[in-house]
Amino acid sequence: MNGLGKLIAQIEPVPESWIRRARARQDSLTKPPGSLGLLEKIASRVVAIQQCLTPNVEHKRILVFAADHGVVEEGVSPYPQEVTAQMVANFLRGGAAINAMARAAGAEVVVINIGVKHQIPPVEDGNPSIQFIDRPVRNGTRNFLREPALTADEAFAAIMMGAEIAMQSAAEGVGLIGLGEMGIGNTTASAAITAALTGSPSSAVTGRGTGADDEMLAKKQLVVAKALELHADRLSDPLGMLSAIGGLELAGLAGVCLGAAASRIPVVLDGFITTAAAAIAVAMCPAVADYLFAAHLSVERGHTILLERLRLQAMLNLEMRLGEGTGAAIAMKVVESAVRSFVEMATFDSAGVSGQDALNPKALN
Repeated sequence: MNGLGKLIAQIEPVPESWIRRARARQDSLTKPPGSLGLLEKIASRVVAIQQCLTPNVEHKRILVFAADHGVVEEGVSPYPQEVTAQMVANFLRGGAAINAMARAAGAEVVVINIGVKHQIPPVEDGNPSIQFIDRPVRNGTRNFLREPALTADEAFAAIMMGAEIAMQSAAEGVGLIGLGEMGIGNTTASAAITAALTGSPSSAVTGRGTGADDEMLAKKQLVVAKALELHADRLSDPLGMLSAIGGLELAGLAGVCLGAAASRIPVVLDGFITTAAAAIAVAMCPAVADYLFAAHLSVERGHTILLERLRLQAMLNLEMRLGEGTGAAIAMKVVESAVRSFVEMATFDSAGVSGQDALNPKALN
């Protein structure tokens, strides 16, 4: 496990001095101070992450981690686990929502099988532009209502795989990473992690996921509550929490957050599941929070609680709950727009435009 400690040791908080430099430039651009609102805050933080007044996020990549969850045996999802493998094949053909939205965002898609239970159907007409990493740590987690979902070694391996993929992305010149996921049952695991991290009751953080009816939702909330009781002695540290009630895609996504922060790459979270994974990474290393951007506000009830814990403001509220990285794809264009405005907009001096000082008599003396 020493590798995880070495990784965390590489992560530094975003320098406040660079935030101040970015704000100073913002105030010199040809616009009223603060008039671009949240976009100015986004750009300033990207400046501080890259430690450069000409940041670049044009090379965008969405990492979609896929895995299954043994807790589905408890009847917490209306969909069978075969759907995870089938959707991975759909991703590879380029036919899913994330593929369409990534194309619109100008972002690459990398699909990672980190723990799919069933065999992924052959894809003869796959899209060659979509990268596929087929490295399952195991074929789905165990049922965490009966036993720990993962061993510590399995959780560690998944975290380090995510970190490796993030750092390889950095080596390939990626300037902005978006997070996505696919896995039947993963809202149940994410709800359990959210409750464990925040101390919130199961009913406050467990939503309908892929469309649970009232009866299934009540069962899902009860499963989460019972799992927290069963594993209470393992929830005091992030790795123990991931092992007890987590998922392989959650561990991989947490690793991406750690690896991206170590590589000084901003990360755009999608919805509830990716935010739960990011919260695990922040629990391991609080400085990771400086590198995270929240794409949108999911309708999953636990998402707001997680965003408040991470002190993140969602860029968009589109009433989405699909996952896959779809919200992240849309928000990556928002981040790029914020950065391009910061870099490409003229200053008052360079444009020969009078600023506020021109209206101040004292400035003329």
